[in-house]
Amino acid sequence: MCGILAVLGCSDVSQAKRTRVLELSRRLKHRGPDWSGIYQNGDCYLSHQRLAIIDPASGDQPLYNENQTIVVTVNGEIYNHEEIRKSLPSHKFATGSDCEVIAHLYEEHGENFIDMLDGVFSFVLLDTRDNSYIAARDAIGIASLYIGWGLDGSVWISSEMKGLHDDCEHFECFPPGHFYSSKTSSLRRWYNPPWFSEAIPSNPYEPLILRRAFEDAVVKRLMSDVPFGVLLSGGLDSSLVASITSRHLSETKAARTWGAQLLSFCVGLEGSPDLKAAKEVAEYLGTMHHEFHFTVQEGIDAIEDVIYHTETYDVTTIRASTPMFLMSRKIKSLGVKMVLSGEGADEIFGGYLYFHKAPGKEAFHVENCHKLKALHMYDCLRANKATSAWGLEARVPFLDKEFINVAMSIDPEWKMIKPEEGRIEKWILRRAFDDEEHPYLPKHILYRQKEQFSDGVGYSWIDGIKAHAEQRNSAKLTVPGGPTVACSTAKAVEWDQAWSKNLDPSGRAAFGVHNSAYDRHAISSKTIPAKIIDENHDMPRMIASTS
Repeated sequence: MCGILAVLGCSDVSQAKRTRVLELSRRLKHRGPDWSGIYQNGDCYLSHQRLAIIDPASGDQPLYNENQTIVVTVNGEIYNHEEIRKSLPSHKFATGSDCEVIAHLYEEHGENFIDMLDGVFSFVLLDTRDNSYIAARDAIGIASLYIGWGLDGSVWISSEMKGLHDDCEHFECFPPGHFYSSKTSSLRRWYNPPWFSEAIPSNPYEPLILRRAFEDAVVKRLMSDVPFGVLLSGGLDSSLVASITSRHLSETKAARTWGAQLLSFCVGLEGSPDLKAAKEVAEYLGTMHHEFHFTVQEGIDAIEDVIYHTETYDVTTIRASTPMFLMSRKIKSLGVKMVLSGEGADEIFGGYLYFHKAPGKEAFHVENCHKLKALHMYDCLRANKATSAWGLEARVPFLDKEFINVAMSIDPEWKMIKPEEGRIEKWILRRAFDDEEHPYLPKHILYRQKEQFSDGVGYSWIDGIKAHAEQRNSAKLTVPGGPTVACSTAKAVEWDQAWSKNLDPSGRAAFGVHNSAYDRHAISSKTIPAKIIDENHDMPRMIASTS
């Protein structure tokens, strides 16, 4: 992932302003340590910090159309850029960058091209012919993006809040699936999939269709001109990503240059569940496996840096981001710039353990939709910022647009968890890859119970943070917040009132579901009640602990 910063329509066009934009852009250099670029046209500035994954030699940004009247600064990857190039035979491309197609598509289609992009992106495009501009963010919000406004009426766009907070009167999260147009001075949604209405779908479950859609999602993300690998926790999601990648790696350009043995990476405390499972999967797939260890104290020491880079105080996000942050530093030190990761499956298929308590398929599906819509504030934020802190890019095939369309169109009755029928969480995904003739994974890995990342790296990581926080009387306010059990929304408490006595984000809080659940009676005697401060149920809520 790269870093972008744009200042548009400002009142100051002096050299001092250009210097200030460069200074703010350097705050994003961790995202793109390979090159820096800036473009100025009157009162508009577009800057870029590049992480070179595609065409490292000539793909520096900003990028232009043929006569340089259209200028674009992009963070992301466009997986269908070769098909788009072929569809624009009259255009001449100056680089091999996948992102250059954005400028040429705008020339052909104006603002109505964004849905043609198959990829992950945040970008700002300036049309110097009339000094108009647009900014856009990908469908789910995998690429981070923020928008702000200066006192002089200028509009600011940045990959991280660090580029905005000193110079903007107000700034906020740029909503996923939207674009901002200077012609209307407003945001408009460009991503309007059928599932967004939350209507209950009725398509039958076709295992091979689901399998093919996910394999396609993984394969398109193997596009790279630099060495890459996979994050492998040994859970279902990352193991499927690794298995598919290992099957198709030899077909890639990267394999012809860097070799056809897949690199895999795992992090955890000594003896953690993830380390053991990941090692077994790596041996099964024949990857070149790298296992990284950290201690509870090393994790606690890193929390301040993790908060700085992730720009959130959400407890579960920080707990999961910390081991990912530590692992990403190790991965980058090995010369790897890109990894594939397994985020998104739990939101699409109801993989969190609280979904065991869903009262019916309607509630199950609506909760799926709500989780997907909020993902940019949690797992997408973690995967993007914990890795880009060290100039590493994470790609997430479960959040592929086409795969989401397939998975979210299935009748949610098939996603319902029914232990009496042998259907555990994410059963339809497991069943789709349960191939007796050409197995993707060992059976016990394919059917391993969901383990949250902050649990899987070692239960003592969560327990250690709790002890540290209690000793320091810290973290009195956490945002976003609200009653939560095992990565749930408040729905888990609605679905099972017994869980209201244990508002803990760990998977072990899922009484009667998790194989290593807390003791119900021991927990209930120690419960700290929660007082809701903000009662706006449409937004994440701030929660205060009372003692």
